[in-house]
Amino acid sequence: MAEFHALVLAAGAGTRFGGRKLLAPWGGGVLLHGALQVALSAPVAGVVLVTGADSKEVSEAAQDFAATWTNAPDVHVIHAQDHRDGLSASLRAGLAALPPSASGAFIFLGDMLCIPSTVPAALADAMTLPNILAAAPVYEGRRGHPVLVSAFLFPQLAALHGDQGARRVLDGLGPALALVPTYDPGVLLDVDETADLARILSAR
Repeated sequence: MAEFHALVLAAGAGTRFGGRKLLAPWGGGVLLHGALQVALSAPVAGVVLVTGADSKEVSEAAQDFAATWTNAPDVHVIHAQDHRDGLSASLRAGLAALPPSASGAFIFLGDMLCIPSTVPAALADAMTLPNILAAAPVYEGRRGHPVLVSAFLFPQLAALHGDQGARRVLDGLGPALALVPTYDPGVLLDVDETADLARILSAR
């Protein structure tokens, strides 16, 4: 049986937001809780949260939130020392923290707070199809997040540099990438600036 884990990449400084983006108030908690909630409810054996900027506060916010859950997977918080090198550094740190038993990993971005809770299970189902190495949700023809990748791809993902994310690897998979349709734009909605919060509210 597949053993999936979740990576929640939460190391960015949120410069365009004005800083401390993942700690901004949202829905009675903080913005980070949106992505973390879906990760905790996904079909995973564990969650790895990768911090960078505001590491202590982000870690505490995540642990406090996870503590309110019953029978939630363990949340392991790590700090990406080289997080300023871009998204690839956070991804590399998260992959290195996964146990050898992991057969795949969901990759969540910490600023995507509207992902439908049904999406991770749909991606996991898609991974059972023959010759599939990754799965991603698609809304109106646009590929979104989270993505689920086979452990077979971990070395390629770990070799990325700069601000490259999993997209670079997924783009080369061809038919080995399962595209899972969804009718919810939440798989595309991220927060870069404060104005994005109003945009997301209007889209819900």
